[in-house]
Amino acid sequence: MIHTIRFRITVLYSGLLFVLAALVLGGIYFAVSKTTDQRPYTTEYAKAYSGSQYVGKQEVVFVEEVENAINFRTMTTLRDYSLITLGGLYAASLGIGWVLAGRVLRPVRSITHTTEEIQATDLTRRIKLGGPRDELKDLADTIDTMLDRLEQAFSAQRQLIDDASHELRSPLTIIRANVDAVLAAPDASEEERVRAVAIVDRATTRMTRLVEDLLASARRQGTAFADADLDLARVAGEACEEYAAPATARQVSITRDLRPGLETTGDSDALRRAVANLLSNAVRLSPPGGEIRVAAGRSDGWLWTAVRDAGPGLEKADQTRVFDRFWRGESSRRDRHTGLGLAIVRQIVESHGGRVAVFSTLGAGATFVLWLPPRDGVPGTPPEDDPLG
Repeated sequence: MIHTIRFRITVLYSGLLFVLAALVLGGIYFAVSKTTDQRPYTTEYAKAYSGSQYVGKQEVVFVEEVENAINFRTMTTLRDYSLITLGGLYAASLGIGWVLAGRVLRPVRSITHTTEEIQATDLTRRIKLGGPRDELKDLADTIDTMLDRLEQAFSAQRQLIDDASHELRSPLTIIRANVDAVLAAPDASEEERVRAVAIVDRATTRMTRLVEDLLASARRQGTAFADADLDLARVAGEACEEYAAPATARQVSITRDLRPGLETTGDSDALRRAVANLLSNAVRLSPPGGEIRVAAGRSDGWLWTAVRDAGPGLEKADQTRVFDRFWRGESSRRDRHTGLGLAIVRQIVESHGGRVAVFSTLGAGATFVLWLPPRDGVPGTPPEDDPLG
């Protein structure tokens, strides 16, 4: 018990009160003693006569000696009662300090009790401390806010695991079915074996993409960015160079409109991957002979880079879901796309303090825009319009 905060507060409170009372009573006693003559009184004897006859000596007390006796007894009484008062005050202060410390620390016990009951499997409990807006109330509210973030993180983690398990189950089932039915069958024809190998290859390729995207998503969540000064136009240009060959192979052209001087702070590798993911979708969805436009500029103080494709476009309802994990449109489902690319794009941009947006009309392509704050920051929110519109 002597190591508890309540005990230490009680002793500190009682000690300070005792010292203060001792100083007050000691000061009073000292002041009274300096202004009062308190020497021990004395008595004298004088001859006493009855008429003319001597009857012996009789005790005589002078007035000033009477006053001195009163002063001496007063100071003795003041000292004794001061010591008794100090003792009683110290004992009472211990009890009062113990009660007050318990009342002050009651919110701490509530916080401790609630946090002990909270486990990783159940993060729905909250402290919800009432009372005045003091330091303990701020502490409890801060812990509740932290628990909100932890609950969201654990929910997102569980959802990611569930979705990843579901996505991995399909290619594994395909691989096992083909291995059992064709590759392991001694009477299977060569044509059947070739077809099974092609199916297994597509399934393993899809699994590889999924694992790579999951690793990229985990790195964006679990580690900090290597922040440095960069030019957003240069980052977008490097991503265009990476996809020049795949675009040529699909007979798709990439045009650039990148204005220099778009200075910001962030992880150039991560932002390059975000633009590359947009280009990957644009190259994959654009028809032969189509054109992909990549642009970067500044609007209302915000920096932006955009990728416009000539693909099938998105319905209005799908535009709000396109950045969700594992969401895939009809074209993505046909080519076994993982559905993590755009989710990673949003994750990277929002980690840099920006926002993603999509503008599309069904059958007329789509424009994906990445809004990022400049190096010196910018107030407000990014514009809502399409910078390529």
